[in-house]
Amino acid sequence: MPLLGQASGGWTESSSALRILHAGVRNTVGVLTADSFTQTNPPIVTVAATVSDQVDTTVNGVLSGSVAFTRPDEGPNFIGGNIETGLTALQEFLIKPLGCFINDAVGNAYENTPGPASGKGPYMSSQGTYGNQLFETQALAAVGAYAQGADLVYATGMGLIASRNGYLMPNLDSAGASFDAQTTAAESEHAAANDSSTLLAILKMPADAVQNEIVYDQRV
Repeated sequence: MPLLGQASGGWTESSSALRILHAGVRNTVGVLTADSFTQTNPPIVTVAATVSDQVDTTVNGVLSGSVAFTRPDEGPNFIGGNIETGLTALQEFLIKPLGCFINDAVGNAYENTPGPASGKGPYMSSQGTYGNQLFETQALAAVGAYAQGADLVYATGMGLIASRNGYLMPNLDSAGASFDAQTTAAESEHAAANDSSTLLAILKMPADAVQNEIVYDQRV
């Protein structure tokens, strides 16, 4: 079915995985961490069977459509991708998802590269409606009804959270059980003491054979 709303950017949106249908805030307050330009993709779970079909593994740095996190390990007001090593217990707890990056940090071919020049990586916050081509397609770990590498099920009304790789993923397994009720190595906040992942969005339209993106209303 056709999507309503006004997309930003060029006609094809070929350089961005994130398609802005109804904009929230293009947030530029944060400063990108150094590893926002150098991380490999996917950055943490790299087993071939669990890597999202949507990821361009040749690009370094945070990607368009990937989740922007607070990064207290770098200092106040830093943002970047998810990180799991070299952290204190408090820093691990304080790395929280904020929204999704609009563009790759390192820029795109034949375009200017404001990220490296300014140290800024704009991300969408304060709600809005978006189409996103960057999301997990397989389970990063065995959890609930999923074996590691099993195809993830997306359904209208599901909540979306951040995976360990910093990509969107559903907050429920295929049987409707919440990941927060289980010990899992799939979600970015699996070690949170309050046992509750940040709800980033509500899914409106799953991807299909025609539209290889998920459409959602953002909640942060």
